[in-house]
Amino acid sequence: MGTRQRVLAPWAVLLLALQVAGASHVIHRSLEAEAAPPSVPASIVSPLLRTGYHFQPPMNWINDPNAPMYYKGWYHLFYQYNPKGAVWGNIVWAHSVSRDLINWIALDPAIYPSIPSDQYGCWSGSATMLKDGTPAILYTGINRPDINYQVQVLAFPKNASDPLLREWEKPAAYNPVATPVGGINATQFRDPTTAWYADGHWRMLVGSVRDTRGMALVYRSRDFRTWRKAKHPLHSALTGMWECPDFFPVSGPALEDGLDTSDAGAKYVLKSSLDLTRYDYYTIGSYDKRKDRYYPDNPNGDYHRLRYDYGNFYASKTFYDPAKRRRVLLGWANESDSVPDDKAKGWAGIHAIPRKIWLDPSGKQLLQWPIEEVEKLRGKPVSVGSKLVKPGEHFEVTGVATYQADVEVTFEISSLEKAEAFDPAYDNDAQKLCGVKGADVKGGVGPFGLWVLASADLQEKTAVLFRVFKDGYGKPKVLMCTDPTKSSLSPDLYKPTFAGFVDTDISSGKIALRSLIDRSVVESFGAGGKTCILSRVYPSIAIGKDAHLYVFNNGEVDVKVSSLTAWEMKKPLMNGA
Repeated sequence: MGTRQRVLAPWAVLLLALQVAGASHVIHRSLEAEAAPPSVPASIVSPLLRTGYHFQPPMNWINDPNAPMYYKGWYHLFYQYNPKGAVWGNIVWAHSVSRDLINWIALDPAIYPSIPSDQYGCWSGSATMLKDGTPAILYTGINRPDINYQVQVLAFPKNASDPLLREWEKPAAYNPVATPVGGINATQFRDPTTAWYADGHWRMLVGSVRDTRGMALVYRSRDFRTWRKAKHPLHSALTGMWECPDFFPVSGPALEDGLDTSDAGAKYVLKSSLDLTRYDYYTIGSYDKRKDRYYPDNPNGDYHRLRYDYGNFYASKTFYDPAKRRRVLLGWANESDSVPDDKAKGWAGIHAIPRKIWLDPSGKQLLQWPIEEVEKLRGKPVSVGSKLVKPGEHFEVTGVATYQADVEVTFEISSLEKAEAFDPAYDNDAQKLCGVKGADVKGGVGPFGLWVLASADLQEKTAVLFRVFKDGYGKPKVLMCTDPTKSSLSPDLYKPTFAGFVDTDISSGKIALRSLIDRSVVESFGAGGKTCILSRVYPSIAIGKDAHLYVFNNGEVDVKVSSLTAWEMKKPLMNGA
């Protein structure tokens, strides 16, 4: 991925300067011993706000997941990492391995500036399994000190028999394999995808932009070493720069098995991370391999696109997992606090829980669900069933520690007759609608859902909720929202509402929600994974054992909890932290 822009709020973008990176072995003080500056609220730097089971290194800055793969019994995850501090800069490819995508062991950095093509930075990229089973990595290198001049670099394992892939080499004879010639903006040319093979050629995509038209440039190679740019991009749209593109086939609707990138799919997914908005968007469509062109099923899809996640989720990457025949999605969530906060904490950034993704039965969107391995972390459970929540009421779920929990709940709505009329002005802006009609704004059918990371007196609470409207044809329209506006007593935190619409049949009156709560992150999945929202929150009071979980109903109709189970979540092995 390209120049790291730290988004704290739409009105506060901090540009961080690129610094020369290099391998480093630094000894850090423990988080508990890190003293906070007087201006930083003590709760922000509390070790109890460091996530328990979401992926992160022991210290320092982390951003994009890079080149995830499965090789010789091990899952590999590389990631953009600053070994020298908790802000972006000095970027190397840190490297962790796992047997189950949940418990992680940190290895030494795998890729760092070492050749002329990448001497000023090693940015994001992807892994491809070659025909002989050897992995290859393509990534963006920075080769000039005056500007972020971007080229594409190829690396191979130094020893392919090593299942941990601890050392990588960058053949001088081939690198760089692609340069920004022919009118390409050299500072907007990055993040090569996993390559795929068809009709005698490998293809990869590189993200770019021309004027305001974002695009996925196509490069072809017969031998994976010499690459040539195709005349036309795979696809483009007037959306600004496309970072971290991803392109992969999917099986037919409701078929959960994933496909390798070179397999022929019933449909194809093209995803880009928009530099202008800092969100990930995707379309579903068809691929003409003869022309190397992609065509979205929805002609308006490029401008009203679907999102993997309607919250704090960016620079995502998928990979095919042959061990379980699934496609797995990984994404980065940055902090919603300030740079001084992060420096005081000594760390910044996490990755979302890995998600299995597949095509919805409608064929119009993807479904996402936490990988099954995360359930190994479930500990003590508590269950509630057939409990009625009348308008204006709430109840607490007790008996488990809910600051680090997995909660699954199914709601039943008694009637949809009182659903509010939907204002079509919000048709493409669910987030704005949630800001106007948040958790404390009483409605007809909803808002109802969970208050998580809540204090006992409810001064602090983060709401994960549904609200049902009726469109102009009288059909239900379901809003899912995370409202953290009361998540902390700290007045200076960035606490945006996040929301997406849920394309689900609610005529039965039932809708399900799953929330993964992890100290300073709430990752939620609505209606079986149709809509997903990740949010970062930093309570002042509701920390550790002082965090509570409630079910609430601020609508005018009864809501029944037909089933609810909350599990305490154990801490996995996390890179030695």
